[in-house]
Amino acid sequence: MTPRPPFIAIGLLSACVLAYEVLLTRLFSIVLWHHFAYMIISAAMLGYGASGTLLTLLKEKIAPHFGAAYVMAAAALALLMPTAFLLAQQIPFNPLELLWDNTQPAKLLAVYLLMMLPFFCGGLGIGLVFAHFGKQAGRIYACDILGAGAGSLGVIGVLFLMPPQQVLSVLTALALLAAAIAVAELKMRPKWLMELFFGLAVLAAVALPGMQVHSSAYKDLSQALNITGARVAEERSSPLGQITVVENTRVPLRHAPGMSLNATSEPPPQLGVFVDGDGPSALTKFDGNLEPLAYLGQLTSALPYHILGSHEQNRPRVLVLGAGPGSDVLQALYHRSAAVDAVELDRNVTGLVRQRFRDYAGNLYGQSGVHVYAAEARGFVNTSDARYDLIQVALLDSFGTASAGLFGLSENYLYTVEALKAYLSRLTPDGMLAVTRWLTLPPRDALKLFATAATALERSGVTNPAARLAMIRGWKTVTLLVKNSAFNAQEIAALREFCRTRSFDLAYYPGMRADEANRYNILAQPYFFEGAVALLGPQRQDFIGQYKFYIEPATDDRPHFFRFFKWNAAAEIFALREQGGMPLLDWSYPLLVATLVQATAASVLLILAPLALSRCRRSLPGAPVALYFLAIGFAFMFMEIAFIQKFVLFLSHPLYAVAVVLCAFLVFAAAGSWLAGRWQAAGKVTFAVVALGAMALLYLAILPGLFQALIHLPDAAKIIISVALIAPLAICMGVPFPTAMMRLANASEEAIPWAWAINGFASVVGAVLATLLAIHLGFAAVILLAVLIYAVACVALTGFAG
Repeated sequence: MTPRPPFIAIGLLSACVLAYEVLLTRLFSIVLWHHFAYMIISAAMLGYGASGTLLTLLKEKIAPHFGAAYVMAAAALALLMPTAFLLAQQIPFNPLELLWDNTQPAKLLAVYLLMMLPFFCGGLGIGLVFAHFGKQAGRIYACDILGAGAGSLGVIGVLFLMPPQQVLSVLTALALLAAAIAVAELKMRPKWLMELFFGLAVLAAVALPGMQVHSSAYKDLSQALNITGARVAEERSSPLGQITVVENTRVPLRHAPGMSLNATSEPPPQLGVFVDGDGPSALTKFDGNLEPLAYLGQLTSALPYHILGSHEQNRPRVLVLGAGPGSDVLQALYHRSAAVDAVELDRNVTGLVRQRFRDYAGNLYGQSGVHVYAAEARGFVNTSDARYDLIQVALLDSFGTASAGLFGLSENYLYTVEALKAYLSRLTPDGMLAVTRWLTLPPRDALKLFATAATALERSGVTNPAARLAMIRGWKTVTLLVKNSAFNAQEIAALREFCRTRSFDLAYYPGMRADEANRYNILAQPYFFEGAVALLGPQRQDFIGQYKFYIEPATDDRPHFFRFFKWNAAAEIFALREQGGMPLLDWSYPLLVATLVQATAASVLLILAPLALSRCRRSLPGAPVALYFLAIGFAFMFMEIAFIQKFVLFLSHPLYAVAVVLCAFLVFAAAGSWLAGRWQAAGKVTFAVVALGAMALLYLAILPGLFQALIHLPDAAKIIISVALIAPLAICMGVPFPTAMMRLANASEEAIPWAWAINGFASVVGAVLATLLAIHLGFAAVILLAVLIYAVACVALTGFAG
């Protein structure tokens, strides 16, 4: 028996596994789409669970060779991290075909199982240490999740320095270093083994080439590069996204979304800017002359400028949210805006306009009156005290991804009721909010946005929202206006004239007649007008309930604006798949359900079935112990995923939120585990659960108001506050698992890998289930469920022996 566990090696191995998990979410954003994050978390936990099952079944054979098995697991992790991803890229999985190609579910399963393999090896290494040193479970668990916290935070820092494919080489080196340190900590022989692994680690870090990452053939970038003459002019990478600039001298890019068919001028030369292969947005050639920008007056998004131009004081102060490479800023300059504040989250995008393509863009972001802010849109609006005549929410996503339902699983805080209320609070008394979206048929996001705006006005105390809303549509885009006061006759006349000269259709304005709708881009029915009227009438909820798509207004608690899927309409739409009905289906939601089914099936096959069929099942503890480890697995996942979302808004940066919240949860849970090992009180789990339940309920009540009061503080202060709020909750969450592990070590040591497997199974299903429940019930409900599940764990704990 070795004297002490390999604490340093455990921390390194755990850091490596968590860093790989975060890295895969970035790699899959480039290869497929970023909504595969929950699948990666689930695959990771499946690997952990399956490793526990293997340890339970083969414990007697592995135990005498503990050191060799641990080092082999670390070395296999190093080998499989790049190999599994490379092989996954070779599988022709296309989520867009999932619902009509019978081979796609099998391909999804193959990707899922390949992603599981590195986590299986990582879980095997950590599980081996738990099984071998069960009585020190508190300290082992502390090192494990302390390493995980450092890994999740460290990888984001490294992603600022190098592209994600190169980070794979760094993680391979880190896993080999963990093997080398384990050889030293466990005093293994021969001694040259340590030198071998250390040498391999150095070689991997220095000599291993960055792996090629191939985007899906269906992504916008892949399509653009297929055109003759296209070439990549520039590429930059950060944790926020991989930016690719494409130029084409033979087939020029012309990007003017929804431009009027009556337009007589074309856009100047442009470059396409893609983020993670999605897009493009246009970087337009500009020399200071506004005349070539006339095409910008022929878009539906130009409507607010024409209404403001009907006022005596017609040089508006404009705020552009999601400025990107500057099309909306150019539009504001073309319409003689007095000042333009442009907000863009990714510094790489603004850096391209300011530096690499400064001359091409005519120093756009250095123009007089233009001020650029590197910030998240909601965070900027919440912290700014400026007032604007116009707030323009840019058309941020590509038509392909929007129409394919790719955003259904992503939280979007730009289009919630609370967001629209915040924007309205930053307008001058007669100011306007303008939001442009892609036109989809039958109407989905346009009507959902309209319903959200009406609700936001009502919650702001407006008694007659109908007087403050207007909506128009072209052949490709829809623009919604929300005014801070009622539209007057002069403004309505300007709106009608704008649409008449450009052949845009009126969708809604105060006092509009039904026969004014559907005149130019003719639909079977005036769907947009009828929908808008219904959403402003007394039967709004009936209309929303009976509509074929989910158009209930998005809120900060349920921020899935792009979720349109409804179960009761799914069968009808699916029946139309051979008549071109598939684009009507928000495919991302069925993908989530498919992943949940696959995760459950794979978990049963790889974790539960082998345990149930093995001879050792008779010696394993009973149902209360299984229920306990099942419950704490579910509850921990639910808490973690829901609180990450709660902090996204406060930290005003999705990257900071994930890094800070995940790291704080893991580091302070490690502190809780260390305390659990030293604290001998009999009822410590019950005490921890009662404390975390009380805190979770308190946070649900006070966090929205607290965040609103403190949101103006600098980022560093907000990070400190976030960590201080998470710390007590996470410390309590770190107590249940090691406490039960130490109890098992005393009563039934051979059951430790079994408990590790059961907990892994719960975490697999919990990761996907938390996302599904958040979409339906909201994040607050997920937190309440987590508290209830922790209470179930307390009851189950009374059934423990020992």
